[in-house]
Amino acid sequence: MTKSLGLYIHIPFCEKKCNYCDFYSVCPDKTMRQGYIKRLCEEIIKWGALTARPIDTLYIGGGTPSLLTAEELEKIFSAVRQSFVLTDDAEITCEVNPADNVSEFLSAAKGLGVNRISIGIQSADDNELKVLGRRHSFADAVNTVKLARSIGFHNITADLMLGLPDSSVSTLQKSIDALLKLNIEHISAYILKIEKDTPFSAISLNIPSDDCVADQYLQLCRSLNEHGFSHYEISNFAKKDFESRHNNKYWLTEEYIGIGPSAHSFFDGKRFFYERDLNSFIENTKIIEDGDGGSGEEFVMLSLRLKRGLIFSELEDRFGIEFSDRAMSLIKNLEKNRLCIVTDTSVSLTDEGMLVSNSVINNILGVLYENL
Repeated sequence: MTKSLGLYIHIPFCEKKCNYCDFYSVCPDKTMRQGYIKRLCEEIIKWGALTARPIDTLYIGGGTPSLLTAEELEKIFSAVRQSFVLTDDAEITCEVNPADNVSEFLSAAKGLGVNRISIGIQSADDNELKVLGRRHSFADAVNTVKLARSIGFHNITADLMLGLPDSSVSTLQKSIDALLKLNIEHISAYILKIEKDTPFSAISLNIPSDDCVADQYLQLCRSLNEHGFSHYEISNFAKKDFESRHNNKYWLTEEYIGIGPSAHSFFDGKRFFYERDLNSFIENTKIIEDGDGGSGEEFVMLSLRLKRGLIFSELEDRFGIEFSDRAMSLIKNLEKNRLCIVTDTSVSLTDEGMLVSNSVINNILGVLYENL
């Protein structure tokens, strides 16, 4: 059976950069915008000719994909459908920013086969949204969710940010409660990180302490678990049967193609990405090689991001690697410290372990590979 691929399409358009954002986006003029859509479609067609593998997940992210007109979105989908075979059960996701004028976009997306909407809500507090540089209010977010429901979307996910300036467990809980009232199916939660060359990096902010952020994260885990959400990946929570199939490809080291400036790919065992420059993409679409993918180390690291954890038999079958007595002793000590759960068949991180996942994973990798 031919193995399916994921397809990611990057829309690098934003009306304004948010204060924390390090994703690649620009505010293009009309000529640049037209040039980008044309070149994007050409690249989609090129990649379709290079592989006969079907697509079972399509993710349109950004930037702000919901800034696309219905005509622009139709051109992109036309290029995808003429170039790739989309499976009948394909998960097709599109990111949307809350706004008053998003109705036309949502209707167009639904008509083109989008069946999952990701809404960049971030917070239910309008003051926090202003600090973040978001252009919407929480009322806009509520209206966008309701509108998506009325149009026929039954799989809605929202982004939520933790560790915001001047935030606490109680302020976060208010946002959690507000999101729960929307009855959405999935929540992606990210701890604020001050990235270099963003507006936040140039100003003084009252960022909560590491202990406070840890308390926020653990409170989020508890609250969502109590309301039927499975914590299936470090930053992702889903109701039953609503895990992101596309994002799971990343964690399960399955292959995908990413198209657009800064978009990454893992295809035919190789990792590569497009240069982080819109003009370069339009003019020469430079692709930068990023080495081989799918190694044993990578498999261990990515598996441990998932709640299912690292399955010992999968590691042995794929890479011929077994846990030594010393490696098992290490993970048993991690278990005593409540950082992981060890069974006869797997090791997985607890919520506490996910908070310090880099350290835990590096320790496991170090002892696992020390004699290989």
